[in-house]
Amino acid sequence: MQQQRENWGSRLGFIMAAAGSAVGLGNIWRFPYTAGENGGGAFILIYLGFVFVIGISVMTAELALGRKTSLAAVGALKSQNRNWTFVGVLGVLSAFLILGFYPVVGGWSLAYIVKSLSGILATPDTIPDAFGIFISNPVEPLLWMLLFLAMNITIVAKGIAAGIEKAGKVLMPMLFALLVLLAIRSVTLPGAGAGIDFLLKPDFSKVTATTFLAALGQAFFSLSLGMGIMLTYGSYLGKDQNLPQNAFIITSMDTLVAILAGLAIFPALFAFGLEPTAGAGLVFVVVPTIFAHMGVLGPVFSTLFFIALAVAALTSSISLLETVTAYFIDERGMDRKKAVYGIGASMVVTNTLASLSLGAMSGVSILGVGFFDFFDILTDKIFLAIGGLLISVFVGWFMNKEDLRDELTNQGKISFGLFNVWYNLIKYVIPIAISFVAVAGIISVTQTGLMLFGLALIVFLAIFSKKLA
Repeated sequence: MQQQRENWGSRLGFIMAAAGSAVGLGNIWRFPYTAGENGGGAFILIYLGFVFVIGISVMTAELALGRKTSLAAVGALKSQNRNWTFVGVLGVLSAFLILGFYPVVGGWSLAYIVKSLSGILATPDTIPDAFGIFISNPVEPLLWMLLFLAMNITIVAKGIAAGIEKAGKVLMPMLFALLVLLAIRSVTLPGAGAGIDFLLKPDFSKVTATTFLAALGQAFFSLSLGMGIMLTYGSYLGKDQNLPQNAFIITSMDTLVAILAGLAIFPALFAFGLEPTAGAGLVFVVVPTIFAHMGVLGPVFSTLFFIALAVAALTSSISLLETVTAYFIDERGMDRKKAVYGIGASMVVTNTLASLSLGAMSGVSILGVGFFDFFDILTDKIFLAIGGLLISVFVGWFMNKEDLRDELTNQGKISFGLFNVWYNLIKYVIPIAISFVAVAGIISVTQTGLMLFGLALIVFLAIFSKKLA
C-alpha cells in the first residue's frame, strides 16, 4: 500500500540537505588539486562556467522530474515512460554501489579526529606509514566504518523532516564555519602566497582540451548528479518551491565549499614546502603532515579539519542512503525503518569487503581490482556520467515541453525567463557535453573486463528493468 509522502519542513532545510548531498569528499580531496594542476584560476573560471550552465541545468531537470511525479528515481521515470525505468534503476544502483565504499572513508575521517586529538599524528615523518598501517588493519577501520554507518542509519531512519533536514541544518553551517576557520589560518601562514597562486592565479598556458574535460567532469560529479539523489530530494518538495532558484543556491554553496577547502589546504601546504597531491594521499597523509608542522596548535587544527571532512562525508552518504531507501518505500511499499535497517545490513557486508580489500583481502580481486576499487571505478567512471546523460536526454526529448514549463514556473506563478535557454541546453547542448565525460571515463578504465561488465550491466537494466522495478 502506498504510504503518505513525506515532505521537507522548510525551504532552508531542503537547501541545506541538498547542498550537503552535493558537498562531499570530492570537494576536499579532488577539486583543489585538479584546479592547481590545470591552471589554477583559469581552471576555476572554466569550472564555474560548466557548473553554472550544465550543472545547474541538470540539477534543475532532476528536481523538476522528482517534484512533478512526487516519486523517487525509479518511480519517477517509470511513471513518465516505462521504457525509461532502467535510468532510475541505474541511479539507485549507483547510489547503492557508492555506499559500498563511502562509509569506509567516512570511518577513516572519524578515526583521524581521534588520532589528531591523541597526538599520534604529531610527528611528520611517521604519518605516511601510519596511514598505510591503519587502512590495512583488519579490525580498526571496520569499527570506525560501523560507527559512521550507524550515524547514517540513525539519521535516515528518522525520516525527511525529523532526520535528514535537521541534520543538514546543523552539519552544513558547521562545515562552513570549520572551513572558514581553517582557511583563515592557512592563508595567514608565512609563505602561503605560493599556495594561493597555485590555486587561484590564472595560468592559461596550462589550459588544454584536457583542462576543459577535467573541469566538466568535476562540475558534473561534484553536484551529485546522475545517481538519483536530486531527483529523490525533489520528490519531497512542495509545489510552491522555486526550483531554478534553489538549484542556483545549492550549486553556489557546493562551489564555495570546494574553494574554501582549497584555501584551507594549499596555502599551508606550500608554506611548509610540501608537494601537492590528490585523493586519500592528500587528506590522510599530506594534510596531517601540514598540521604536524604547526607546533602546539597543530593537533587542534588537524582535529577541526577531520571533523569537517567527516561532516562532508556524512552529508553525502545520508543522501545516498535516502536514494536507495526511497526506492524500497515507493516501489516495494516498505516501512522506512525496515528499509533503512535492511539496506544498512547489506552495507555492513559490502563495506567490510571494501575495507578488507585494502589489507587482509588485498590479494582477492573482482574483474582485476579489489572490492573498494570495483565499487569506485564502476560508479565514478561508468555509471554516473551515463546516468546523467540519459536523464538529460529523457527530460529534453521525452517529456512535454509545456509540462516542464509549468513545473519550473509553478504553473505560471513565478517567472523563469531563461526557460527556453534551459530547455535547449538540456535538449541539445548538455547531452553532447556529458557524452565527452562519459566516453573519457569509460576509456580511462584500464581493466577491460570491468569496463565491459559495467556496460553490459547497463544494457541488462535497459532490457529487464521494468520487471526489476
